[in-house]
Amino acid sequence: MRWYTWDPDGSVINDESIRNALTHTVLLAVIATAITVPLGVLFALALDRWRGRLPAGANFLALITFVIPEIALAIGLLFMVTYLATPFGLGTTAQIVGLVTFQLAYPIVICRARLLTISAHYEEAARDLGATALGAVRRVILPMLFPAILVSAILVFADVLDNFVIVRYLSSDASTETTSMRIYQVARAAPTPALNAMATIILVVSTLVIVVGWLLYRRWSKRQGESTDIRSFAGNL
Repeated sequence: MRWYTWDPDGSVINDESIRNALTHTVLLAVIATAITVPLGVLFALALDRWRGRLPAGANFLALITFVIPEIALAIGLLFMVTYLATPFGLGTTAQIVGLVTFQLAYPIVICRARLLTISAHYEEAARDLGATALGAVRRVILPMLFPAILVSAILVFADVLDNFVIVRYLSSDASTETTSMRIYQVARAAPTPALNAMATIILVVSTLVIVVGWLLYRRWSKRQGESTDIRSFAGNL
């Protein structure tokens, strides 16, 4: 525990650069997840209901991040922030915009796959019982989308925690440095015990997020009378 808290100079708690990197990483993960997942759910619902050429084009734009190399997207965002008249510059805001842009495809794909298994009869029955269109979505569709929303949040949060390329290109100074950037910079010289401790913390946090997600999924499955097996949860991933 020395390198986590006790050492007055080389521990995670007492090393200001490591502490700031951890705080900034968690902040980016929370904000990016809070923005990406609702946007992805709304996008998936819209694509599921639209007909014609417009949804096909929107679907292509949403999935293109799976094809474009991450470094190409990061460089494009860097040029956009640097040379175009954007209301923000390099820094935390630019990192959040870049992460949301890159991660948005996950909730869209996962929620659309879940929507394909939900019959339209559920929403129609709710409408027949007097629910509005918005009320039917809120009371019927969204609860049935809970596993997909949960899995999307877990994937986005875990992926943001160890993202390096986008946050590196869009960072401004030491205050916007993340754990992955810190590990890369220090490991090139000489890894320190505090750096290893920080990497362990990130690993534990990522594991805890998955475990908590599975427990929530298991509780939801019991209430719905569905399988609570870990393989069912992994299947949504």
